[in-house]
Amino acid sequence: MKAFGFLSFGHYGYGRGPGDPSARESLLDAIEIARQADELGVNGAYFRVHHFARQSASPMPLLAAIAATTQRIEVGTGVIDMRYENPLYLAEEAAQLDLIAGNRIALGISRGSPEPARRGWEAFGYTGSEDPRGADIARAKFETFLDAVSGGWMADADPDQFGSGGRLRVEPQSPGLAERIWWGAGSRDTAEWTGRLGLNLMSSTLLTEATGASFADLQREQIERYRTAFREAGHERVPRVSVSRSVFPIVDSGDLMWGQLRGGGSDQVGTIDGFTSTFGKSYVGEPDRLVTELQADAAVQAADTLMLTIPSQLGVEANVKILRNFAEHVAPALGWEPNQDGPVSGYPDGPR
Repeated sequence: MKAFGFLSFGHYGYGRGPGDPSARESLLDAIEIARQADELGVNGAYFRVHHFARQSASPMPLLAAIAATTQRIEVGTGVIDMRYENPLYLAEEAAQLDLIAGNRIALGISRGSPEPARRGWEAFGYTGSEDPRGADIARAKFETFLDAVSGGWMADADPDQFGSGGRLRVEPQSPGLAERIWWGAGSRDTAEWTGRLGLNLMSSTLLTEATGASFADLQREQIERYRTAFREAGHERVPRVSVSRSVFPIVDSGDLMWGQLRGGGSDQVGTIDGFTSTFGKSYVGEPDRLVTELQADAAVQAADTLMLTIPSQLGVEANVKILRNFAEHVAPALGWEPNQDGPVSGYPDGPR
């Protein structure tokens, strides 16, 4: 692990008090958490994207606000649901965000996780999927998006306006943006596909398979397969890899409330979206214990970036305290390089 950031689900309620922020309060809290995290040296601020739910959606306004009020922290998503997106409009938004942020985005995209609405993407106007999960249209639209951010020609020019016509690309373009795009992979096969495309890998918060191996070991295998596929496809740059974990360091009496999460201290296997899936455990405890446990987590050790899932609905103070505790008492022993040291890079030699 070289870097860590926070991953927020952006839950909000009705503004009835602590733990129940309104949508506006949740967004303003996110901006302030990111601003203070940037000052702490935290490397990334990432947000889940869901639709038809009281949590983060349509992330570009929030990410642009964070980018404009911070200096070094990476801003991104984990992940955008491509089923709900217009690929060319998303390409324009991503380029503008990358330019505002000074090339510090980590835009995670995927087929998406289960949503409250049945085939909700059709309500957004995206029809034609023959897959009950919409994976077919997500992959097709993503390929168009990737072509667009890479400067591909997307439309014919109008000869009445441009003489002999020609081909047009979406604008603006942000050089190198394609190298800052990540795919959220929930299986080993998807990780290999991600590597062949030359994208960065966001290993999912759950894996849609169960082999009997621990979540960390299964995720480590996923990362190894990804890096092998990336290398064998002939991509020459060094890719990035992230994993996410719930980690709550207990440093003083004010942190004891996290002790109630000890029940999540083991992996879980369940069914989601029709797949037998493996969910990772939570890490809660004193810093020395957390260092030992995270050093033994094969996937955390293999990834360059660790995303800490945070209880964003509890507000700025609680979440900044979690990040500060991790930055001061845990991260240095794991190899952390604060954002003052420069942009995060991947491991050139692959898994350690």
